[in-house]
Amino acid sequence: MSVIEKLSSAEAIALEARYGAQNYHPLPVVLSRGDGVYVWDVEGRKYYDFLSAYSAVNQGHCHPKIIEALKTQAETLTLTSRAFYNDQLGPYEKYMCEYFGFDKVLPMNTGAEAVETAMKLARKWGYEKKGIPSNKAKIIVCQNNFHGRTISIISASNDPIATENFGPFTPGITAIRYNDLNALREVMSSEVAAFLVEPIQGEAGVYVPDPEYLKEAKKICAEHNVLFIADEVQTGIARTGRLLASCGDCSCEDKNCSGVPEVKPDILILGKALSGGVFPVSAVLADDEIMEVIRPGNHGSTFGGNPLACAVAVAALEVVREEKLAERADKLGKIFREKMDQTLQETNLVKLVRGKGLLNAIVINDTEDSSTAWEICLALKENGLLAKPTHGNIIRFAPPLVMTDEQLEDCISIIRKTLFEYEAQM
Repeated sequence: MSVIEKLSSAEAIALEARYGAQNYHPLPVVLSRGDGVYVWDVEGRKYYDFLSAYSAVNQGHCHPKIIEALKTQAETLTLTSRAFYNDQLGPYEKYMCEYFGFDKVLPMNTGAEAVETAMKLARKWGYEKKGIPSNKAKIIVCQNNFHGRTISIISASNDPIATENFGPFTPGITAIRYNDLNALREVMSSEVAAFLVEPIQGEAGVYVPDPEYLKEAKKICAEHNVLFIADEVQTGIARTGRLLASCGDCSCEDKNCSGVPEVKPDILILGKALSGGVFPVSAVLADDEIMEVIRPGNHGSTFGGNPLACAVAVAALEVVREEKLAERADKLGKIFREKMDQTLQETNLVKLVRGKGLLNAIVINDTEDSSTAWEICLALKENGLLAKPTHGNIIRFAPPLVMTDEQLEDCISIIRKTLFEYEAQM
């Protein structure tokens, strides 16, 4: 069989089962095309994408401006490695620093790589700037986090699926309760280099902390000379109704999404939508006092900062600003939660609605080990909308930010119809 031969959904699924590692449990839908908020399967069936590749395609599938930047650069120069300069990296770094308000950026490829980079940077800063004794640096994280799946990162996880039979784990990482300022105060010491936190815990089920949590956590870190690291791989780039989730309730319009946020992290981690889902691009940003501890040979990546990634990322960020996607996410998110709150009053199937911007979730009134949320997602698929459960009884809803008011209303109707039909069959 030719590798370009058209496959049916069943054939494609069978090939993955036969030749691929079974490290995912996808919905049984085989996608072959995407445009804006829509995707199509290999048989031509059309769906609303309500997951956005875990917020990687905030700008919508195959945004023409981003694709044009990809094509243009791909025909010119794709990779040099960092053994040489290239004409795209410097302009990209300047653009990134001015866009997000930092002195320096360290370019990487995937979100997990960026988290690892931030951890290395924080430790080195801890030894060279804070004066932590050699090999004693501690990084504080939150329970139920999701920062990636490398060995160092799962060393910070309390999810048994992520950790079972992968030890021994990286020392020097302490997990505390999320959204608990007293827990953070209790672990502070002279050996703590950094506090690594998601402004909203997306993979855990879209847990939104108290309004003052991030601001107060940053204050606690500052009091103890501890770096505040914001992992905004999923929450960043306009997803939560602000350029960054750590922006709090500042006005994107007033600040043009490029001013100093309400809670400016000492280290900011970005990925996913940094390229609009077109190419793996991630980044770690910090000011000079922190970033200057990294010197030649300390850290790197053959593909990090490649010309193709730089061109794509600039175009992706231009789309966010030009199309006011943060403002759109804020507006549509409020509409979505209002309608889902109404649904909550009309059915016993949903017990909680939470979220911010267009990162939302409904908690199904069943246990975490039940199959109810999965079955509802299968029913949503049959009705033309793709979403995915997380942690058993939670369904995350995160559509592309380019969604129109009319499209959102259509999606809300599909979700409500599916929930009511499912409950009627119980």
